[in-house]
Amino acid sequence: MGEEMGFYNSIFKEHFTHPRNMGEMENPDGMGEAQNPVCGDTMRLFIKVEEGRISDARFLTYGCSAAIASSSITTELIKGKTLEEALAISDHMVAEALGGLPPTKIHCSVLAEKAIQAAVLDFQKKTLASSPSPPETES
Repeated sequence: MGEEMGFYNSIFKEHFTHPRNMGEMENPDGMGEAQNPVCGDTMRLFIKVEEGRISDARFLTYGCSAAIASSSITTELIKGKTLEEALAISDHMVAEALGGLPPTKIHCSVLAEKAIQAAVLDFQKKTLASSPSPPETES
């Protein structure tokens, strides 16, 4: 752990040292990725959707401890939520759920918000693409 962990609280430390739902998901219903071009942190979020709710979420993240902790808490925040509820989760809510992030690490919670949005959008695109076309009506 190359980073100073003194600032971080026990919730943050728990999600960094024992991340929840880490790993790739087979056949996700939606997948979203977000990247910070400055530091290179990358978050990939996978979701399963059943009856309009996110039933499962997993992540793969390359980045600092704050990126990993943000990814972990995000999977817990979105599970069981409707797509609309998940889209309402902001970077501030992610940071708050972790007990706060230092200003230099807020970009990690922004990655989480963007990854949620991208995963839901991917799910919606797949759903629209697989929906049968409405029958043509004769004029």
